[in-house]
This record gives sequence, C-alpha cells and structure tokens, in this order.
Amino acid sequence: MHVAVTLQILRATKASKFVKYFTTLPEPKEPTIMSAAVPGPKSLELKEKLGGVQMAETVQFFVDYECATGNYLCDVDGNVMLDTFMQIGSMPLGYNHPRLLGVFNNAKNVKTLVNRPALGYFPGKDWATKLENILKEVAPKGLDNITTMMCGSCANEHAYKNIFITYMRKKRGEDACFTNEEIESAMRNCPPGAPNLSLLSFKGAFHGRTMGALATTRSKYMHKIDIPSLDWPMAPFPNYKYPLDEYERCNKEEDKRCLAQVEDLIEAYCKKEKHVAGIVVEPIQSEGGDNHASPEFFQQLQCICKKNDISLLFDEVQTGGGGTGKFWCHEHFDLPSPPDVVTFSKKLQLGGFFHTSDFRPREPLRIFNTWLGDPAKILLLEQIVTVIKEDKLLEQVEKAGKVLKTGLLQFEKDYPHLVNSTRGRGTYLAISSGTPDLRDTIVGNLRKLGIITAGCGEQSIRFRPALIFQERHANIVLDRLRKVLSEIKI
Repeated sequence: MHVAVTLQILRATKASKFVKYFTTLPEPKEPTIMSAAVPGPKSLELKEKLGGVQMAETVQFFVDYECATGNYLCDVDGNVMLDTFMQIGSMPLGYNHPRLLGVFNNAKNVKTLVNRPALGYFPGKDWATKLENILKEVAPKGLDNITTMMCGSCANEHAYKNIFITYMRKKRGEDACFTNEEIESAMRNCPPGAPNLSLLSFKGAFHGRTMGALATTRSKYMHKIDIPSLDWPMAPFPNYKYPLDEYERCNKEEDKRCLAQVEDLIEAYCKKEKHVAGIVVEPIQSEGGDNHASPEFFQQLQCICKKNDISLLFDEVQTGGGGTGKFWCHEHFDLPSPPDVVTFSKKLQLGGFFHTSDFRPREPLRIFNTWLGDPAKILLLEQIVTVIKEDKLLEQVEKAGKVLKTGLLQFEKDYPHLVNSTRGRGTYLAISSGTPDLRDTIVGNLRKLGIITAGCGEQSIRFRPALIFQERHANIVLDRLRKVLSEIKI
C-alpha cells in the first residue's frame, strides 16, 4: 500500500507542472479499508504511547501524512479513506497539493519559515506588501484593515478587545485621555478602567476556548464547566423547520422571535449597567449543529446594531475560505453595509480579523503578542488563493455541493425514519438524524466503509470537504451512506 501510493506521488511530482485543472496529486479510485477495525492495531499502539504523555481520548486514529493525497487520507494501518471532514474544515486544497509542497522549495521561503519574526517589532521587508496583497485578494468588501493572529480563538479574543476599545473611545471622546482613576482601577480589574461591558452571542454558538471567546461559546457544557466566566447575554438563534419552502411562514416568525429577544437583552443589560458593546455571530453555527438563519435575519441583526450604535462581528473562522460557494459566507446575506469585523482562521492557515480603520486602536500595544501571525502561513495562503482562482474552485464547490445535497435530500425521502433536515450552501452541508446515538452509529459505520465525516450539535452530521472535492467524490460518499442507512434496523 505505502509503496503504491509513494509511486503515485513521485509520478505526480514530475507531472504536476502540466496539470491545468484541480492541480492535486493522483488519487485512489475509492476508499479501501485494510484493518479489521478503525482505529487499527498500529493506531491503538500509538494512542497508548501518546496517552503516556498527554490526554489522547479524542484521537480517532493516526495518519501517515506522507501518503495522504488530494481528498484521501491514509492511516498508519494502511486504510485509505475519503476525507469529507478535512482536519475540521481547515484543508482547502486537500492533502499534499503540489503547489503547496512547492512553497518551500526556494531558499527565500525557507528563510521565512526558519526566521520567524516578532511581527509587531521586526517585520520583514515584504510584510506590508504581502498584507496589501491579501487585502486586495480576499478581504471582505469594505474592510480595509487586517490584524493577523495565530488561530481562531485568539482572532476572536483580540477582535473582542478591539470592539471594547472602540466602544469606550467613542464614549470617552475621540481625543480624550485616560483618567488617573481609569488607569489605577484597570490594574484592579474594576470599573471604570475595566468597564462593565458585554458582548451578545447566541445559543449554540462556538467562538473558541480562550477565556473571552469561551464567554461567548454556548454549544456544549463540557467546553465551559468549572471555568469562571462573564455575565454576558445569550440570545436564541433561529431553529428552523425543514424543508424551508414548506415552513417559510413559521421560520419567519422564528426570526422575529429571536430578533425581539436580541433587542430585549440589549435593553436589559443596559439597565443592569453591563452595556452590550457588540454582537458576535457565526454565519452558520457550525460546531453547534450547522444551524442556519436567513439573509433577512442577518440584515435585521445589523439594523439592530446600527440602531444601538454597537458593533457586529461575523465569526468566519469555520465558514470563511470558500466552502459555501463564496469566499465569505456573509456574502450570501446581501447586507446593506459591511459588517464591522470579520474573524478568520482554518482554511486561511493563520488567524486574524478584518476591520475598518475606525477599529484600529489609537495607542500601541493594546492588540499585541509576540508573533502576531506567521509569515510562513501567508506564503501558503498566497498559493491557496491563486489555486482557488486558477482552478475556479468556488464554481466547483457549487457543482459538487449540488450533487451531494441532492443525494442527501433523496435519502430524506427514502429513509425518513433515519435522516432529515438537509441544509447548507456549497459543500458546507449537514443532515440530522433522529437521535444522538443514531448519528454516532451513522458516522461510525461510514468510517468502516472509508468515509470520514463528523458530528455536530446533538444529532447532526456535517460535511466539510476540501474545495477540490468533485462530483465523483460526492457520489462515492452517497453510495456508501446509502449502504449504511439501508443496513440500519430500527
């Protein structure tokens, strides 16, 4: 198995410069499972070894990344699996894409990798140009500033700070200085220096696991229990009934109900003197269950923010990068004006947030850490964006997504006692099952047939394939999912 895949890689490396469309390595014809179970014996042995030095309970199996190719992942037991989860949706071009493998084939880029700078103090001579290019290529419309970070949680964490800083600057006055009382009380974590402000987030939200981000995360108790947090408001997120065209009136009422509670909470926290400085929302609640809301919901949410003179942050850590068919999911919503802040990570390889110059702190060191991102990741991102455009991958996402979604909708008709509520945009899709146990059974049985997917929320299955996922891959997934569903007896 390893020899065969290695030969494929060698051939692909020699021929890759001639590949004009989907510039990825040759792939297996289909998934193949070699071990009696997944994880196999070698994975179990490695898991026991890892468990000796750190918690390893969440590890599903160990991967041979040298042999992974395109949409296919290979584990250490020789199993070749079609990956529709792609490292929690963070691999836009799949595994071992030749354009990414070639990034560090020149000495200049290797030096960028080795000489990692403290970007806030000593950026490289080309850093400003690279950020300008990224802004030009992928920045959300209307957001002309970027702050780079390392991951999604720290992107949100620092974006939250920016919201609070901007709110207080406007309240204090653009040219006002900090008072002695503010300076002294800030060091004691007390008002007025540490003001009683809050951010509103939604039930089912996931924004990260650092302390501030965790205060806005509302998806699972295990993320939060035993950890001190902040008294910040939580509004209900729309809980739609499907199919959408059959429940249009009902779902519109659900929008109104949730938006009314948003307004009520802003007023209530104002009375509690914990003023809401901003609203934080995912375009699609991903980890929380792939929960969707209508464009009209987000349009009205933005209107509420503007009416109350507070910020609107779209957390596109998971949805950004093209999986929904647009580079930014919020582009689907036809907002009357750009959001104030958009955070990103995962498919973009590093974290950070886009914003306007109004959200740039006036004083240094307020948004700061040692690395402030990673120039080596920007090198990868440059190639990723180039390949997305050259290979028209956003169009491919729509084509493959149509095949996958059509098949999932058909399964709702064929197996209504097992699956329901197909939803999503592009290949960023999900389907629900009747119970959490049933969902786990479906995910587990798919893995036995060589398909990697994952659960989200209480009883949903999510699909997060790479942007190079094609119609033939969708059909393989559907064929094996049909087999799984046909063999479940309830």
